[in-house]
Amino acid sequence: MELTDRKKQILKIVVDGYVATAEPVSSKAIAEKMPGRISSATIRNELADLVEMGYLEQPHTSAGRVPSAKGYRLYVNELMERRALPEAEAESIRRSLTGKMSQVDQVMAQAGQMVSSMVGYPAYAMADHTQAVTVQRFDLIAVDDDSFIAVAMLSDSRVKSQLLRWQLPVEREALTEISHLLNTHFTGLGPEEMNARLMSLSDQVSGKWFLLLNQVCEYAGQLLKDAAGQEVYLGGTTQLLKFPEYRDADKARDLMTFMVDNKQNLPVPSGNAPVQILIGPENVDAALKESSVVIASYDIGDGMRGLVGVVGPTRMDYASVAARLTCFAESLSHMFEKRQLPPTKEEQS
Repeated sequence: MELTDRKKQILKIVVDGYVATAEPVSSKAIAEKMPGRISSATIRNELADLVEMGYLEQPHTSAGRVPSAKGYRLYVNELMERRALPEAEAESIRRSLTGKMSQVDQVMAQAGQMVSSMVGYPAYAMADHTQAVTVQRFDLIAVDDDSFIAVAMLSDSRVKSQLLRWQLPVEREALTEISHLLNTHFTGLGPEEMNARLMSLSDQVSGKWFLLLNQVCEYAGQLLKDAAGQEVYLGGTTQLLKFPEYRDADKARDLMTFMVDNKQNLPVPSGNAPVQILIGPENVDAALKESSVVIASYDIGDGMRGLVGVVGPTRMDYASVAARLTCFAESLSHMFEKRQLPPTKEEQS
């Protein structure tokens, strides 16, 4: 059976109508939007063909039609009108980013909530490392006689610090020497390489300072192991509750629970397309089989890219979500490329 231009027109009308109203689209509503004069019988025949071909479905309690996952896929690939955001809205997105985030962690933590507010669906953000993260610089700062702060600047521009306690008096001069030793021998290494380097220096560093060096290396090694994983930040999960698809409390709870408890399993883009759309069964995880996910990526630099995704019903306004995500991702890429994020406190000092 051939998918004619008229069938495609009808499919587009059904998708647009269902996205707008969440109600099955009748043959009468289709006839009102079709160009030219087409009989109701002809439209019903075309609808029957589209159902048989798997592009539309007919709910048992309705005479109207709704799109299937296959129908949405054809719509996204061929029929959806690509939208460019009005310049005023694009400028608003750019302004919302400027000056509010001073570190990569803050970008990730805020991006999901910002996107959710923009598009009206739940959103998530994460960083995807294409290269192993290492420590670029160490600083040890004395606090009192038995404690100090270990500061580690990571290769992905994140700065981490932790108060470490020491059983013996902490000498400021010794901390300066240990910092120099760390920056000379332990930057640019992975956790296993750090351990090997530490052992090779055991004969060159006096006993108590070797223990302190070991304590800092253990802290740094754990940082790198944590950094190798993907920290996922969620925003607006309760937005799901406003959609009729999730009036069923169990269905809504199952999806929200998955997003919170299994957020590391949320989709990441494959390939190099700036925006990717996964519709219903195209999602690997069973919890997302009746949902759609739109994902955009942006370049952070330092071997890392940022990812932001939107989760919602398959009856999603794909064109609008894709346009806003594209603008958001491009704006962040530009910020990182131009290094427009404000300097960290450590960089200012």
